[in-house]
Amino acid sequence: MKPGMRIGQEETIQFTVTKEMFAEFGGQVVHPAYSTAWMVYHMEWASRKIILPFLEVNEEGMGAEVTVKHIAPGLEGDAITVTASLSSMEGNTVVTEVKAYGPDGLIGIGDVKQKILPKMKISSILKS
Repeated sequence: MKPGMRIGQEETIQFTVTKEMFAEFGGQVVHPAYSTAWMVYHMEWASRKIILPFLEVNEEGMGAEVTVKHIAPGLEGDAITVTASLSSMEGNTVVTEVKAYGPDGLIGIGDVKQKILPKMKISSILKS
């Protein structure tokens, strides 16, 4: 990893809840609201934005762990902001604290752990 990543560093993504983001299983909508699966995706995306400027050409980030608590719903058309804040770095492990906000406040919290690995190692892991 390139130097310069620091605790407290933040990245944010913003988007609007669409029908494609609704909670559904097997093609059937369970709730017409922002799903936990999409929340995890957006939390990982915001967290990935933190590491991108610091990856060497031969490195890539790989998700290692996600914890999430979905606190409140996001409805179709709601503007959502997800912010990731770098909370720890140890060796090749980067952990971010993530928060998702809707128009009425906090809708989700969690942590995302990423491992920074050589691309060759990731390729060999995926071939196993």
